[in-house]
Amino acid sequence: MAAPLSDQTIAIVKATAPVLQQHGVAITTRMYERLFTNEEVRDLFDHAAQDSGEQPRRLAAAILGYAQNVDKLQNLTPVVARMVERHVETGVKPEHYPLVAEALLPAIRDVVGEAATDDVLSAWGEAYWFLADILIGKERALYAQQPA
Repeated sequence: MAAPLSDQTIAIVKATAPVLQQHGVAITTRMYERLFTNEEVRDLFDHAAQDSGEQPRRLAAAILGYAQNVDKLQNLTPVVARMVERHVETGVKPEHYPLVAEALLPAIRDVVGEAATDDVLSAWGEAYWFLADILIGKERALYAQQPA
């Protein structure tokens, strides 16, 4: 299990919620543009949901919910459970998480510019990996329950 998030990270992530509310879909759209330069990763995703904008909207809402509840993670239990189920259905593996981080963090800076300071990106990097570790652990357990 990952170490708890620092108080500073929690404060910074919560403080970014208004920016995410305003620019979240632009950030996730840009993230997917960056991520989908990898065709193997692109193939894991529902192309219709991408083309309609549903997937970027869904991810933006999830990121905003995380920012708003980063200090009350128990509020995210049902959301995390749905994400884990969907990730296992689509074949997401631990090795995909670094690719998403490498696309998401620069996408934040691409969209919000200098407001995405090094401190903000560092906090979001810590928060991302904290959540990723939770998802990876739960996904591993769900994969283990599946028939061979």
